[in-house]
Amino acid sequence: MQVGKPILYSYFRSSCSWRVRIALALKSIDYETVPINLIKDGGQQFSEEFQALNPMQQVPALKIDGITIGQSNLSVLKQVGQENQLTWAQKVIRSGFNALEQILQSTAGKYCVGDEVSVADLCLVPQVANAERFKVDLTPYPTISRINKTLLALEAFQVSHPCQQPDTPPELRA
Repeated sequence: MQVGKPILYSYFRSSCSWRVRIALALKSIDYETVPINLIKDGGQQFSEEFQALNPMQQVPALKIDGITIGQSNLSVLKQVGQENQLTWAQKVIRSGFNALEQILQSTAGKYCVGDEVSVADLCLVPQVANAERFKVDLTPYPTISRINKTLLALEAFQVSHPCQQPDTPPELRA
């Protein structure tokens, strides 16, 4: 079994990859990033080399001590179809945010659950970025917006941001 620095196979804009980057940063875990471009060459996740690493052919894939853990959600967007993605994403995000805004009324402190960063916060920030990407109006979600702004001020969320990744195209860098 290989022991060493964890390797994150990631795509800069993947919200799933972003959640992993946030967790690694919060825990101060030094890791190596291997960019996997989900668009170039028909999707580098479909290469034989990557399929040998992660048979699901999805990012992120996190390799720690020779063991690879994978997860993703891009395949859902592909199944919806390009022409329906915006409408579908807006509907799904608004539905989730309507429920979350209500839940946060009883759980939120500084963050989603009290005053300590939790897994809920790791999920919130990338999903708010998805909402912005798919042009969802965030005005009806003041608690979500407040927590997101507070989280984005934390170093772990800044260094893990898609615009800070080695595979981010120059025009999308901060």
